[in-house]
Amino acid sequence: MSDTPRKKRPIGSWLRKKIKPGEKKRLLLKAGEGFTGVGVHLPLMVWRGLEDGPVLGITAAVHGDEINGTGAIRKLIQEPPFELKRGALILVPVVNITGFERHSRYTPDRRDLNRTFPGNEKGSLTARLAHLIMEEVVGRCDYIIDLHTAAVRRTNFPNVRADMDDPDCARLAESFGAEVIVNSSGPAGSLRREACRARCPTIILEAGEALKVEPSVQDMTQRGLTHIMAELDMIDVADDLRPDTAPHQMIVQGSSWVRAGSGGFLKFHVAPGDTVQKDQPLATSTGLLGKEHETIVCPHHGIVLGMTTMPAVSPGDPILHIALPDTRKQFHSLEKSVDRIEEDTLENQVRDHLATSITVVEHTLVDEDDEVELKESDEI
Repeated sequence: MSDTPRKKRPIGSWLRKKIKPGEKKRLLLKAGEGFTGVGVHLPLMVWRGLEDGPVLGITAAVHGDEINGTGAIRKLIQEPPFELKRGALILVPVVNITGFERHSRYTPDRRDLNRTFPGNEKGSLTARLAHLIMEEVVGRCDYIIDLHTAAVRRTNFPNVRADMDDPDCARLAESFGAEVIVNSSGPAGSLRREACRARCPTIILEAGEALKVEPSVQDMTQRGLTHIMAELDMIDVADDLRPDTAPHQMIVQGSSWVRAGSGGFLKFHVAPGDTVQKDQPLATSTGLLGKEHETIVCPHHGIVLGMTTMPAVSPGDPILHIALPDTRKQFHSLEKSVDRIEEDTLENQVRDHLATSITVVEHTLVDEDDEVELKESDEI
């Protein structure tokens, strides 16, 4: 990364409006026109502290149906848990405004906005929106936290993803306080990757499900954002009021999807956030009449980072996303830490809430001799 100072756009004037220290202003950025020719606008809020300091961008719904972050930003606007003393916040509840209005992950021209950055001001609708975000948001920020959820019909256990080789990204990721940090630079064309290339350190939070605003995810998001703002000296938080953080933190270099070997209807044996051991049963696939087709076992030691919420699967469908500790020692340390988490902690609340989207049952061995074949005369 170059040592040349980065030239940022000013925070105090925007769209011919002045934003004074201590002020909050709601703004609308024109993002283009819809099919009717009527303007499409991107709503955001700028909140300046009383003193100079870093500019932190908080964005959500780059995928238009991933709205947990939208709810978290709205709550931050309506019920701020702190007084912003230094620096400024740029709050963008919905980046993909055209996808959001259609309850869709994608933009109306069927593109993935989070594979289109840095965009092009003369390109497609999606490319123009990406360019606008890079210029007007990334171009004014010192740091960005981008909030995501799992794709539709999946759920994610809260985890931060960051390029841990970048000291500023590592600082943000560790300060957030999630149990799991996935070390990666992000896919090509993603907001995170391109913002980092523009020398604006950016991390993402993956948590919860699409098309939902989940209370426990909101609480964990707000806690993590408060941690980061305290770390950046944007807010004053007394030690006795500082929100609790995760009882442990694991940085993983990789993850793996476990897939169905056959089609069927799943019984899950684990939930998001569970630690799992190699060869442990994860799910049992049965036919609609209950005959067992296969037991899907874990190929690695790890922690359940994400999983499908749709029990009906085809061969090859992804079922569980497992974060892979670097060593067996790291896994056992994680396993012991998870076992010691007290019941009333936010971490356990999130585990319990995410598990409500699936039914988890203990794995039991089926004795084939006990199965009774249906006779032609038996009714179904």
